[in-house]
Order: sequence, then C-alpha cells, then structure tokens
Amino acid sequence: MTTEQKNIRKKLQATDQMNRIMTVYFYGLNEAATSGNKKVAWCTSVGPAELLRAMGFAVHFPENHAAMLGATRMSTDMIPAANAIGYSPDICSYLTADIGAYLKGITPLSKAYKGIESIPKPDVLVYNTNQCRDVQDWFAWYAREFSVPIIGITSPKNINEVSSAHIDDVTRQIEALVPTLELISGHKLDMDRLRETVSLSRQCTELWKEVLETATATPAPLTFFDGTIHMGPAVVLRGTPEAVEYYQVLLAELKQRIAEGVGAVEDESLRIYWDGMPVWGRLRQHSDLFAGLKANVLASTYCSSWIFQAFDAQDPFRSMAKAYLELFIVRSDAYKEKYIKEMLAKFRIDGIIYHDAKTCPCNSNNRYGMPQRLEAETGIPALVISGDLNDLRCVSDEQTKTNVEAFIEQLEEGK
Repeated sequence: MTTEQKNIRKKLQATDQMNRIMTVYFYGLNEAATSGNKKVAWCTSVGPAELLRAMGFAVHFPENHAAMLGATRMSTDMIPAANAIGYSPDICSYLTADIGAYLKGITPLSKAYKGIESIPKPDVLVYNTNQCRDVQDWFAWYAREFSVPIIGITSPKNINEVSSAHIDDVTRQIEALVPTLELISGHKLDMDRLRETVSLSRQCTELWKEVLETATATPAPLTFFDGTIHMGPAVVLRGTPEAVEYYQVLLAELKQRIAEGVGAVEDESLRIYWDGMPVWGRLRQHSDLFAGLKANVLASTYCSSWIFQAFDAQDPFRSMAKAYLELFIVRSDAYKEKYIKEMLAKFRIDGIIYHDAKTCPCNSNNRYGMPQRLEAETGIPALVISGDLNDLRCVSDEQTKTNVEAFIEQLEEGK
C-alpha cells in the first residue's frame, strides 16, 4: 500500500486564538520570574494547579516544556546531558530532555517567544505522583539545583474503584500543602478564590470533553493530532477564564464542521483509537501518514486525561483529590480495559494503535496482554508501534510506516 495521494488534516481556525493565549501565558510567566512581582510555582501536569493559582502563584508546567522540546525535535540532543549526570536512558525522556536542556542552557521558549531567555526560576516545586514516580525525582533535582522547597502528593496506584479512603488520604495531603504555600506566597489562602478557580477548571473540563466528543460524528471534525495541540490550554491554563473562553470558540468551530459535514480527514474511511503517549517529534509525520490512508486517528486515552468531572466548587479540596485519583493512568488494568471498550463503542472504532513508549511504562498499556485481551473480547484489531514520547533514537520511521500501512490494509479488508 502506498500513500502517494496527498491528503492532510485540515487546520482549525481556532488555532490562531490558542497561539495568542499561550503567548500571553508564557510572557506572563516570564514577567513574573524576571520582575519578582509574583511567586512562581512549578507543578506537575495533574498536580494541584487550582490551589496554586488561587494562592496567586504564576504556574509553570515542566511536562509542557518537555513536550515542546519533543515537538521541536530538540529533545534527543538534550537527553545525553542528563544521562551524563546519572539519569538513566531508560527513565522518562520528559525528565531527561528537560534537565538536559537546562544543563545546556537551551529552551524552545527562546525560539518561539522573543525576549524569553530561560525557563522561570521556581520559588516552590509541587508534584503529584499520580502519573509516575519520575515526576518527584525530576522536581527533586531542580529543588537541589535552585535550593527551593519541594512539596507534593503521593498517590496510590492501580486503583479499580476510587474509594472514600483514597479520597480522604489525598485530600489530607493537599490540605497539608497550604501552610508551606502560604509562607512562600506571603498571604493566606482565600477559600472563595479557590472555589472560583475550581469552578473554572470544571467549566474547562466540561468544554474539553465536549470538544473531544465531537469526534463521535462521521466524519470526525478533529483528530488525535489536533487534540495533542489544542489540549495546551487545558494543561497550562486550567482554572482560568481564558481556557474556558478558548474552548467555547473551538467547540463552536467543531460544531460548525459537523453541521457542514466537514471532516478533519478528507474522505474518512477508517476510525482509529490511539492508546498511550504521542511521539511528539513525529506529530506531523504521523498525522500525514494516517490522513494519506484516509484513516482518522480520532480518539485517545491521552487527550482525555484532562477531563476532571469530579471538580466541585462547593467542596474544592475533596473534589480535587477525587479528580486527580480518577485519572486513567492511576487505574487498574481491569478499569482501563472497561474504559477503552466503552470508548471503542462510543467512537465506532475500526482499529486500535498502542504506542509502546520505551521510557514511559506507565503510559504504555500493551505490555501485559491488554491488546490481545481486548481484541479477543471486541474483535477490533490492534497494532503496537514501538517508539518514545521524546527520544527519537527509539523511533524507526520506516518500520512505523510499513506496519501502519499493513494494518490499515488489514482493516480495509476486514470491512
């Protein structure tokens, strides 16, 4: 099978607005760090960002920065610098790329935004291990480097059902962060402001869920590759009115596409589910590969990771704890399989791609028989592609292309 026909995904007009608000965010973060007029907190992507915002911190997300290193294809050259100081090539390539870039004095921010010379120096680092232990080790290195406090939440793993005991535990841990944050910020937590921030996060979540679920339409108005870009505000601006306003605009455009029968992929013939992390340095290449085969990768576990339906402004601490515990990556394989089966039915999926990311075992769900079990139960074929989120030395473009083309041909024959 060949992909000679040029068939690419259609650009969303809302992208320009997203770029504008992300620009304001990064310049604001840089201003806070360079002027000292605002304390800076670093936060893991599913850490207590609502609490930090409510307490007046400017919030930096190193995982977002690491994804930028990957998307700009800078990360592979940064990773060896972290390896040289003892961080294994086998651990999270977000961690090694980000620390390596710091050691080399390089950031993609300086290329994208004139006048930004470096990442913002933190006043405090706040983590949540709900994704993996690596985030704690990652932040611990910077805590030593900058001689600043590190505090965080240790989350349980492999949860089937989120229990009251789990929620009680994480609630107490979030509440325990407050005295240290008050000391660093210089003022007391305003509970009304926290409720407002949680409310905005809930609105953002509901809109982002609607955005992703527009892909239940045929043809789907967006792709997984669109989602990896447009989730930016849900990651770094959650808890702000800017994120809510942006997703209102994006959702309106997607609904207009549905009304006009416009698909993100021209002549969509196959609908694909993506499980695991994207290969950041191959977003365009993979997008063009699937679109050229008239296959739309239109739903994923990854983009859905920023849907937090438990947020409740009336009970901010406990609802934050519950939201962070309900994250897909925290759950047991039994829960994950049930969830994916529901997604396959909702989005009328023809085939599943599992990305086996070498340095991200927690986001690689193909290693313990899940693809085989789900295919046996659903009859939906699966393909495992080997790669990594950031380390392109782990990626074989030719092998990926050959395997995907053969898989799409198999799906077409099956239909």
